[in-house]
Amino acid sequence: MTEEDRRSEIARKTVAYRVSGIEEVTVSLDIPFPGADGAPAAMDLYLPPNARAGGRPPVVVLVAGYPDPGFQRMLGCRFKEMGSTVSWARSIAASGIAAVAYSNRDPAADLGALLRHLRSAGKSLGVDADRPGLWASSGNAPLALWAMMPASGANPRCAALLYPFTLDSAGHTAVADAARAFRFAHPAAGMSAADLPLDAPIFVARAGRDGNPGLNETLDRFVSDALARNLPIAVANHPEGAHAFDLIDEGETTRRIVDAVLSFLAACLR
Repeated sequence: MTEEDRRSEIARKTVAYRVSGIEEVTVSLDIPFPGADGAPAAMDLYLPPNARAGGRPPVVVLVAGYPDPGFQRMLGCRFKEMGSTVSWARSIAASGIAAVAYSNRDPAADLGALLRHLRSAGKSLGVDADRPGLWASSGNAPLALWAMMPASGANPRCAALLYPFTLDSAGHTAVADAARAFRFAHPAAGMSAADLPLDAPIFVARAGRDGNPGLNETLDRFVSDALARNLPIAVANHPEGAHAFDLIDEGETTRRIVDAVLSFLAACLR
């Protein structure tokens, strides 16, 4: 049995909209970096076509909110090996921005370790990682939101979130319940939009037909709270989109939203 055969069906799915230029992306697999516990971890680096000739591109980190050991037992591969992760990383790189996917054992601590490593090793890696962007989907998004908060010390420039679990507001527990059920990291528990910086843009892609209990209700409250604070947040709604619509829906709305995600990252980082 091959490694591909061991993956679950969802782990094999790739972005339904194929961005031009992904074949020309340069990929370096399993570059070591020190994990938060001091043991080696691995990252995959996706560089835009002709990146070396054009200077150091900015970088987007694809946030892994699940510990890889459990994730691999559940889906048959690490997060960085998911078809969705690989195809999004290639799409980001094809748009002119470097992308990094990585392994982890402790999601919050290892994300911090990766960001510190990128900042210190960015020049040797050929990227500008002083203030990276973040990309996250579904249960990975609460970790990305925590990393956006000044208290985390991560200091990213922006975040693109797809059909995300976000932050529970007072009296609601949908994200906390999902974190317990699906075992994703939720270091921002008890925090709110008031803990986010005023100068770091967030893009949200909403799946109008998302079936996860409480996800859209929580997301809508989060967006309302963010707007009430006048945060730089943008929302693209796919009215007929299900959870993971970018992987299962080849329609024009999906294409427009994928393009909007890439355009948002480029506008924030270039």
